[in-house]
Amino acid sequence: MQDQIQMGGSTQGSILKNMTNLSVRVALIGYGYWGPNYARVLHELPESRLVAVCEVNAGKLQQALGRYPQIEGYTDVKEILRRKDIDAVIISTPASTHFELAQAALKTGRHVLVEKPMALTLKHAEKLCELSERTGCILMVGYTFLYNAGIRKMKECMRPRDFGRIYYLHATRTNLGPIRQDVNAVWDLAPHDISIFNYLLDQQPQWASAIGTRMLNNMREDIAFITLGYAHDVIANIHVSWADPNKVREVVAVGSRRRVIFDDLNNLERVRIFERGVSVGESVAESYGEFKLLVRDGDIISPKIEPSEPLKNQCVDFITAITMNKKPFSDCRLGYKIVQTLVAIEKSLQKQGLAVPIKVEG
Repeated sequence: MQDQIQMGGSTQGSILKNMTNLSVRVALIGYGYWGPNYARVLHELPESRLVAVCEVNAGKLQQALGRYPQIEGYTDVKEILRRKDIDAVIISTPASTHFELAQAALKTGRHVLVEKPMALTLKHAEKLCELSERTGCILMVGYTFLYNAGIRKMKECMRPRDFGRIYYLHATRTNLGPIRQDVNAVWDLAPHDISIFNYLLDQQPQWASAIGTRMLNNMREDIAFITLGYAHDVIANIHVSWADPNKVREVVAVGSRRRVIFDDLNNLERVRIFERGVSVGESVAESYGEFKLLVRDGDIISPKIEPSEPLKNQCVDFITAITMNKKPFSDCRLGYKIVQTLVAIEKSLQKQGLAVPIKVEG
């Protein structure tokens, strides 16, 4: 996709004309688990104005209206999409509803920020991308960790000169729930780590292998172990679980010169660098099959990370993409590639861990 997204369509044109002082008028669809955070951020940002909330749960809708009395409340999405004074929508609803809601919003000329994953099939993900490109509307997918200062710092720490050769990556994302009723733990939790791995490595995986189990009697995998294969023999592992009493949000990258750890739950040392590594020496081996290993031992460093809220950074990128007519960082094509990987993981789960190839997009 080009960096500059061309805007077009009569509906889209009328919406742009109605925007006042570059203040983007946003409707929030879904005020459940994550919706209140979006509402707060939109209310705080001077570049945006929260004008409406749609929530099917009457109690939660009243909570939203009580906190933001200046907005309008709805229980039917169609009522929001009939309004002419809404520039964009943010969709924070169960994953199984993402495609239908995003499609409806795009068809009415609204810019869309939809939570991950953008769709549950490749066909639907591709359809949303094509619709976004045809209507000229921004379609962004909510991958907040790509806007996390700690993950950005981690990528900095993985520059080849300092990090050496990349050996492998590992991510752990566990907790006691929340248990989803429409998708398994892979579709719920793994998209974040896939997005992080792709960002750190500047590529998407070539194959996926996964095994999982259903321990909580909810007919869906609640525990899974995933392996992704990237170019140059780099492997990446993800462990996701809804059934672990220990909440962990950790990403580890191991290279020949250093090891870098991102711990999202550690507010004091979000990123740690271990200046330690092992690599194969270039000297001639003394016997067949023997290699000289070079062990590098050094300091443990905790770099300074400027405080910022990832969700706010993501929303700023969405609003900026609209007002400046440019592509957001986590655009629809990025979301599509992650759905590709999730579909391959799902196939591997069904085949008890058999590696499933992934068509690498350009």
